[in-house]
Order: sequence, then C-alpha cells, then structure tokens
Amino acid sequence: MRQEMKRIAIDAMGGENAPKAIVDAVLKAKAELPEDQFILFGDEAQLKELLPQDDPQIEIVATTEVILDEDEPVKAMRSKKNSSMVVAANWVKEGKADALLSLGNTGALLSCGIFIIGRIKGVARPGLMPTMPVQSSDDGFNIIDVGANATSKPEYLVQWAEMAAYYAEKVRNVRNPRVALLNNGAEYDKGDDLHKAVYQLLKDSKLNFTGNIEGHELLTGKADVVVTDGFTGNAVLKSIEGTASVIIHLLKDGLLNNGVKAKLGALLAKDALKTVASRFDTAKYGGAVLLGVNSPVVKQHGRSDARAVYYAVKQIDKILTEDLISAFKAEFSK
Repeated sequence: MRQEMKRIAIDAMGGENAPKAIVDAVLKAKAELPEDQFILFGDEAQLKELLPQDDPQIEIVATTEVILDEDEPVKAMRSKKNSSMVVAANWVKEGKADALLSLGNTGALLSCGIFIIGRIKGVARPGLMPTMPVQSSDDGFNIIDVGANATSKPEYLVQWAEMAAYYAEKVRNVRNPRVALLNNGAEYDKGDDLHKAVYQLLKDSKLNFTGNIEGHELLTGKADVVVTDGFTGNAVLKSIEGTASVIIHLLKDGLLNNGVKAKLGALLAKDALKTVASRFDTAKYGGAVLLGVNSPVVKQHGRSDARAVYYAVKQIDKILTEDLISAFKAEFSK
C-alpha cells in the first residue's frame, strides 16, 4: 500500500454547485486525510473567498476558463487549454498530481483522461465505471462500461471485467467478486455475436464468472461486477437514475399531498423510508471511475452537493492508497 503524500487535482469549477460544494467537501475531507494534498483549479478570487489562508493541505492553481456542459467535448479540451479541467489533467500527466476529480462535462473529462493522461499500455479501451446500489445490502455493485465507448469488441469487455473485479476487491473490499455479463437472457447462447463471444471468454477466464444477468436482476445483489458494452451501459445507468428519481418524487407527493391520513402514514413509516433512502443513497459510493488510464480519473455527478463530493474524495484516497494503477500497469503491460 502507498504511504506517501497523495496529491488530488480537483476541477473546482465543474458542476452546478461549484465552487462552494467542492470547497466544502475538501474542508471536510482534509481533516480525515492528513496525508492528502488538495490542488484546486479554478477562479482564484472565488476560491480564496471560500478557503482559509495558508492551509498547507490546500493549493490553488488559477485558471481563466471553464468547460461548460454544452461544449463539444474534444473541441473544448483542445480549445480551452486554460480551463480548470484541462490544466488539472495536465498536472496529472506531468506528475505534479496523482489523480483527477471533476463534476464537469463528462465527455470532456473522458477526453482529458484518454488523450491527456493517456491509456495504460496494453489496455485496449478505458471504461467508465460507477458503483450502484442493491436491495439486499449496502455493498452495491460495479457496472462497466457506462458510456466511454460507443462501440465495443469482446476483448474490451473482458479487460473491463478484470479491472472492475480488481477494483471491487481492493477498494470495496469484496472477496472474490462475482462477475456477470449483462444480456437479454440467462442462457449461455443468448444475445448477439458480441455477447456470445464475451460469454465464452469470461467463462474461460480466471474471474469468478457467474454467467449472464438480465436487466431486472441488476439491483438484487446477484453480482458484484456487471460488464456490458458502453452503449447499453449508458442507457441502463440513465434508466436506473431516472426511475429512482420518479419513484422518490411519487412517494413524496403521495405521502405529503394526500391529506392527514397519508401524512400520518408517512410518520409511522418514517424509519422504513429512511432505510430505503439509505440503501439507495448513491452519493456514498463516490463517483464513476475511468478505468484503464495512467492515473485515477473520477467523474462525480454535475448536480452533486458537498456530501457527494466528499465521498468521491475519500474514494480517490482509497484508490491511491491501494495503488491500483500500478497493479493495472503490471498486469496489462505483459
């Protein structure tokens, strides 16, 4: 395990609640992580207003541009060279920081990870991987890829499964993680040619492969790692997020806007509802990790508050402590 100072580069201008939510998260995390240094990239005047003076754990790097959500990712990466995201990525590339966190434009961050920080030698394509909740425990599961790749080959999915399984074991402390392939049926011969080929490769691998998993089983805790192509993974991720948001809205509306009886029922069911809310609290899992690049790159949701950013910072600290990237380099450069 790594012991020396860990330097985390943070795009302080990305996301809807920047920079305050990001600064608040750093101020909370730094007391718990005395061996971490936080390098905040962004508007110097705004950041100085929010930060204490002369804190040895916090450094500000002034930038003058911001990549917006509506910007075309690759074009923005190339044209906004003094943006908080691009400058932060270059610090990581140059070895002046060890990891990158952003709440900004997802496509631009993926571009920075792949084209500036760069792929690990031997990794065909990096994959984007969040941790999602399950109904049976607080452990959650990893799903990869959720949008870094529009098209996929069988060998990509196998590498993503290998990296995700290692992450689950080292960062989430899952022993011998169960790996499943997202498919349209449980049988080995289900799916298109891509999924049939991936099934056989995973079956013959050293992974704890448990077979296919269908969409309705994802949140049941049947697998610790789910591998899928980027197009399907992105659609599934957004479907889960959208469905959860609608259900929460309907519950709140039904319990609070339907008279005294409904409000009394809500009061009686308060503890049960808190348990459900805690179980499906995605913030505590941190952000989505871009696996397969030369340094940790983590994307947190653009709407994240300070609490969600805090968990992403803790996640990065764990990744650096476990020295995951060195392990990936040793494995995939063979």
